[in-house]
Amino acid sequence: MADMVDKAVPDATRRSQRSHRAILDAALELVGEMGYPRLTIEAIAARAGVGKQTIYRWWPSKAAVLLDAFVALGERAAREAGGDAASEIPDTGDLAADLKRVLRATVDELTSPAYDLPIRALTAEGVINAEVGAEFVSRILEPGLRLYATRLTAAQEAGQVAADIDPRIALELLVGPLTHRWLLRTGPLTHAYADALVETALRGLSPR
Repeated sequence: MADMVDKAVPDATRRSQRSHRAILDAALELVGEMGYPRLTIEAIAARAGVGKQTIYRWWPSKAAVLLDAFVALGERAAREAGGDAASEIPDTGDLAADLKRVLRATVDELTSPAYDLPIRALTAEGVINAEVGAEFVSRILEPGLRLYATRLTAAQEAGQVAADIDPRIALELLVGPLTHRWLLRTGPLTHAYADALVETALRGLSPR
């Protein structure tokens, strides 16, 4: 009897993990197919093959599901690329080249349908829902911003960036315009634009 109970626990855990993954995948698929306004918990449940109460046991809203789904998507992509997650911006000694590499990768991500639609949905929801907005910033935006601040601080120590510049403000010269152009579609989002941003920003950040 005890053996039967012991064997049942791992099976239940695996079923739970499969359901969790199916729900996250369903949320990403559906937001791409129908858009965020039409996305519902019922639709996610039907696509994932679970009851909607299963979803509500883990998440309070469709925004919460999509946020976890997007974080999981990034983690999965990082693992497939050979790492658990980005831990730093490369420091080759060439600040411009390092920043261009990262901004180009950001352009590729933002222009990929797999990332573009869910992150637009979360950005829009975060504007009107303070709780979602705070989660979006802390879990998705802030880790990347810290990497920029760390790299710019290292550049300051190497004499490549003026000593009196605040790295947290300086990084906004890079990510701010890129985000603005992507979000409002004010122009093409290209590698050439990313390179121009880096070159323009570093003219202002370099020591006099």
